[in-house]
Amino acid sequence: MARGKTSTVVFKRNLQGQTMLLPPDLGELIPSDHPVRVVNDILERIDITELLRQYRPGGTSSYHPRMLLKVLVYSYINNLYSSRRIEETVSQNIHYMWLSGMSRPDHNTINRFRGKRLQGCLRPIFTQVVLLLCEEGLLSIKELYTDGTKIEANAGRYTFVWGNAIKHSKERIKKQLNELWEYAKGVAASELDDPEPPGNGPIDSEKVKDTIAKINDALKASGAKVDKKVKQKLNYAKNRWPDALERYARQEGVLGEGRSSYSKTDTDASFMRMKEDHMKNGQLKPAYNV
Repeated sequence: MARGKTSTVVFKRNLQGQTMLLPPDLGELIPSDHPVRVVNDILERIDITELLRQYRPGGTSSYHPRMLLKVLVYSYINNLYSSRRIEETVSQNIHYMWLSGMSRPDHNTINRFRGKRLQGCLRPIFTQVVLLLCEEGLLSIKELYTDGTKIEANAGRYTFVWGNAIKHSKERIKKQLNELWEYAKGVAASELDDPEPPGNGPIDSEKVKDTIAKINDALKASGAKVDKKVKQKLNYAKNRWPDALERYARQEGVLGEGRSSYSKTDTDASFMRMKEDHMKNGQLKPAYNV
């Protein structure tokens, strides 16, 4: 036997029965770029005031509607609709455990929530959710078709960037920037150098930075009382929009001409409807058009 070799097979230790002093943090087990984190972030940002009004004070405690919304939206994204399947998955899947904060709503709770609580406010809530999912590239507002032979790729569906989502997001930023400009004109017209709204032409990160700086300077110089929501929107725009537009510019550079989507992990792959796949139902899949 060669020196340094051993005849004993070495295995890694099995720690299944080992007691932990502290329970593990589920968040540490989920990658920072996992889709469940995107869903969590989006559902933390939406306004659920109308949904909260569906609850009456008193009685026994209820599961928080924001948590139930997170579970439902993430389930729907993963083509999971059965309340019993959702109940089972919440107690078995680490992503759902993290998303629900280890809560375990049963199928009756899930059905009551989406069948009763959500009915009066479903449209405004899911409008917010859909727009934000599109902004993050998890949904496409318009489904586009491509001719040619489609070969299924290995890239995951949640890693995709959608050209239509980028266009929609840029238009939304332009519209909101114009609204902020019009507000500033209404309370501080004499302080603004340019009477024209900023969103008439192409928009980019530098234009947004410059416009927001002008609006803030004009409002400050006017001494007018600024609406609290406008202040929050300006702060959000200053911190988020320039970075978002730079990201969109990079993504549009990858898309180039004639492509509607690409995968972050495999930029040659686009999202296409497969004529034949292992599910036998023509699903939308990451693929190459050759």
